[in-house]
Amino acid sequence: MATTTTAAFSSSSFAFIATALAFSLLLSLKTANGGAVQQQQHFYTVQLSSLFPSDSCSPAPSTKGLNKLPVFHKHGPCAQAQQLTSTANQPKPTADEILRQDESRVQNIQSRKATAGSADVRVTDSTTIPAKDGSTVGSGNYVVTVGLGTPAKKLSLILDTGSDVTWTRCQPCVKFCYQQKEKIFFDPSSSKTYRNVSCEAAVCSALAEATGNRDCSSSTCAYVIEYGGAAITTGLFATEKLTLTKTDVFDEFYFGCGQNIQVNFGGAAGVLGLGRNSLSLVSQTSDKYKNLFSYCLPSTPSGTGFLTFGGAGAKSVKYTPIASVAGGENFYGIGITAISVGGKKLPVSASVFSAAGAIIDSGTAITRLPPAAYSALRSAFRKKMSKYPLGPALSILDTCYDLSKFKNFAVPKIGFFFAGGAEVDIEAVGILYANKPTQVCLAFAANGNATDVAILGSVQQQTLEVVYDGAGGRVGFASGGCK
Repeated sequence: MATTTTAAFSSSSFAFIATALAFSLLLSLKTANGGAVQQQQHFYTVQLSSLFPSDSCSPAPSTKGLNKLPVFHKHGPCAQAQQLTSTANQPKPTADEILRQDESRVQNIQSRKATAGSADVRVTDSTTIPAKDGSTVGSGNYVVTVGLGTPAKKLSLILDTGSDVTWTRCQPCVKFCYQQKEKIFFDPSSSKTYRNVSCEAAVCSALAEATGNRDCSSSTCAYVIEYGGAAITTGLFATEKLTLTKTDVFDEFYFGCGQNIQVNFGGAAGVLGLGRNSLSLVSQTSDKYKNLFSYCLPSTPSGTGFLTFGGAGAKSVKYTPIASVAGGENFYGIGITAISVGGKKLPVSASVFSAAGAIIDSGTAITRLPPAAYSALRSAFRKKMSKYPLGPALSILDTCYDLSKFKNFAVPKIGFFFAGGAEVDIEAVGILYANKPTQVCLAFAANGNATDVAILGSVQQQTLEVVYDGAGGRVGFASGGCK
């Protein structure tokens, strides 16, 4: 009897201690969004209200003494409060419109990759910047402000790792330019340091490699960038003084001075090209920054992130080598080897991911996966979320839930495994795309074909510090970069 009593006591004591330890662990784990997300093993517990942005701008973290530039969501209150974009008093795009624009972006990337390296090049004789969201043709969702010219004109440009040439809307508009309520454009006649580039200059030939087009119908070099369909921007290729911070100023920076812009980027003045080509901002400033930059994209449109050039980044960065992607040499290739849901790897061979390769892109919102990988991800996610009622699909997002009757809910963690051994958990805000309480969706989508390149999009990158070390040939991830 004594033995039986002791055994029963030990069992109940163990259960009590285990419960207490689990509760203590839950309370001590890191929280985000002011406690809106709590971590349990293999799950996040999320407050439904935290998925919907505030109408007020959250205070930016202190950057005093740091070489950082703030990053804002283009349609968020921070950008509008500082009048960084021309979207004030304009209706915000709907979720369906944003996702259609994102699909346009992806199709453009797949098309560029398919035609890269062809002979069809058309020729007609450590500073941190804030990021903001903005696109109407799928150009990207975050913007940073830089200065151009002498004196410097502040311009809000879309942060884009998938573009090489930086360009902005210029005055005068020669043919067609999208309407802006505020005059957020660059006037070369007001600058003392503006210079056009001659068609005879070697850099004009490099322009064709970067964009697939250039126009030399006159003696002045002109750029041509196509975004798919009828979306196009053209103008003069020129040099100008670029100001990132008071101490980081670059003379003779090559950029496109747009005079015919048949594309609307939702109020942003243009694009900041952060790709790998020699004409990108990263390459043009490599003597100072050594091809090193990082950013953190905020978790909500009311938050503030950063863009930094140079510097070592966070100490806890997990790196993966920059991979080669056929036809995508100017993109930042990454090697995805596996994905986990709720702590369990999907039964998907690494060859499924390597067949077409993968890139990381700040301009694509929703991560695109090979069809077989997405199917496995969706199936595993739905099993883990089976206690919640399904809701209507949203554009390209086919796995949505009606969470209107839940104040809190649990969502399984999703982890990515990369070449070189890096393992990265996607934050809770990167797993879901919330349109309304009755339509909270899994923020992943399938590519149309197994041969389409996979894309790690900006939604999944939120709150991570993403480090691009071009000189070291690697891309890194660190958690908790921003909120």
